Amino acid sequence: MLAATPALLNAVYEWKENDTETALQGAAHVGNIAIAEYLLTNGAPLEICTAAMLGQQAAVKQFVEDNPQQIDARGAHGIALLTHAAHSGNVALVQWLFEHGAHTGVSQALHNAVNKGHSELTGWLLDHTDPDLAWTNFQGKTALTIATERGQEDLVELLRAHGATA
Repeated sequence: MLAATPALLNAVYEWKENDTETALQGAAHVGNIAIAEYLLTNGAPLEICTAAMLGQQAAVKQFVEDNPQQIDARGAHGIALLTHAAHSGNVALVQWLFEHGAHTGVSQALHNAVNKGHSELTGWLLDHTDPDLAWTNFQGKTALTIATERGQEDLVELLRAHGATA
């Protein structure tokens, strides 16, 4: 489809007023590495949220060095930079972002870490940030519910040890 209609690469879909996304932004906010890499290989421009989702720490740092306001960047649907970075499982990147002021989206970042099975990152977020353990995703599920449903016993124990109850 992209070969037949190259303009699709950077086409923008408008969900509602002031809520748009490109295919690359869509891939980034759901953590789809394969689609993101495909679109980048075909010429889509790299943005900070996609770089964060891919765990590209050097690229993320460069974006922030070039424009310090990028630390507060949001992707499609207003999803925070830290939330995108959690998809990668890159603890050093998430820690760097948090230390440099990216504090928005901690609860959703925890969900992404649990969703991807990133035990080390889940532990770091629980130890160093203050996620709302009762926060629910678009399906009404807490991080503990997700970990339990997936049989991720290490994450279930970690979440319960930090006070998660539902």
